[in-house]
Amino acid sequence: MNEIYLKRIYDPYDNQDGTRILVDRLWPRGIKKSEAHLNQWAKDVAPSSELRKWFNHQPERFSKFREEYVQELRQDEKKSLIVGKIAQLSKENTVTILYGAKDTIHNHAVILREEILKRKIIAEPIDTKK
Repeated sequence: MNEIYLKRIYDPYDNQDGTRILVDRLWPRGIKKSEAHLNQWAKDVAPSSELRKWFNHQPERFSKFREEYVQELRQDEKKSLIVGKIAQLSKENTVTILYGAKDTIHNHAVILREEILKRKIIAEPIDTKK
């Protein structure tokens, strides 16, 4: 099974990153598109502007932010489709989810990765020959 990694877009590119997908709605400051080594910019999977602004990177709001963002990922058709596509892609390739936030624990990419992994596990075929 291939891995799904999380990485700040400001961290150095590595050949082992596999398919690199930026999941921020806004382009990160100071990064040139030509130097980002992106395979995809999935800005539509990012939290809604309202939710992102409310959260405002405040760790004490992370639990509620998680609940609201998971709801968006499951109920918004576009976001749900992107989650499914990334889950499918991760079956065939290593995927690195890129984000710009300084906080490596309290950010939407952490939640998104968890949702992708859940979707990937649900979609995995069961080996009945064991």
